[in-house]
Amino acid sequence: MAPSLRFLLFLSATLFFMQTLTEAATCSDCFIHSRAAYYPNSDENGTDTGRCGYGSFGATLNGGDVAAASDLYRDGVGCGACYQVKCTNSYYCTDNGVTIVITDQGSSDNTDFILSRRAFGRMAQTTDAAASLLALGVVDIEYRRVSCSYPYKNITIKIDENSNYPYYLGFVIWYQQGRSDITAVQLCETQNFVCKLLDRSYGSVWTTTSPPSGPLSLRMLFSDENGDETWVVPVNNIPNDWKAGETYDTGVQVNL
Repeated sequence: MAPSLRFLLFLSATLFFMQTLTEAATCSDCFIHSRAAYYPNSDENGTDTGRCGYGSFGATLNGGDVAAASDLYRDGVGCGACYQVKCTNSYYCTDNGVTIVITDQGSSDNTDFILSRRAFGRMAQTTDAAASLLALGVVDIEYRRVSCSYPYKNITIKIDENSNYPYYLGFVIWYQQGRSDITAVQLCETQNFVCKLLDRSYGSVWTTTSPPSGPLSLRMLFSDENGDETWVVPVNNIPNDWKAGETYDTGVQVNL
């Protein structure tokens, strides 16, 4: 074989291999192999003490199809993210599995997820198959990031019970939609547009001392897996006389 032809064949094979690696590394819809367990001492739903800061809301969010994550928790950035999780045993498991929301941090026996009992059982084809999965305790799975959807629900702000008007404000963000992460939050005075960047205290809890005064405009930075960023400004403001424990509808839905 002529040297030039061998070189062309080698070059073609190398380019094909590099393209395959690039596609594999950037495939946002591809499934990843892992393992999942479930909360053994919980009821059917999730926990109300999760590290995302959702409280009792986190136990029933998404109908109770929730999970703790280890690496995917990402220091709280992963809170509120949705994943399609399906077990791989074709005898017990459905093709589509279950869509879960991350509400907690945790790992067990080299798993990426600890599912609620409800979510763990919903990966199965039948009630008997679900009982068999629960008996196993830990199963092989495939998972991928998917868009979160909450029909008829806007992104909602829950003021933390420890907030102290007007000196300290903390809140958690409910009903995070789409498949992007909330990576930054600002509060802006609606009259002079002075903004303050909030701290991620932990999970999905954002806090600030000496918050701006007056009705407050919320700004959320959504970041996707490609590095694209979008600031979203809800139509509804946090009222001037916000109160600890109250919830406020932002009036906006996001599909980023």
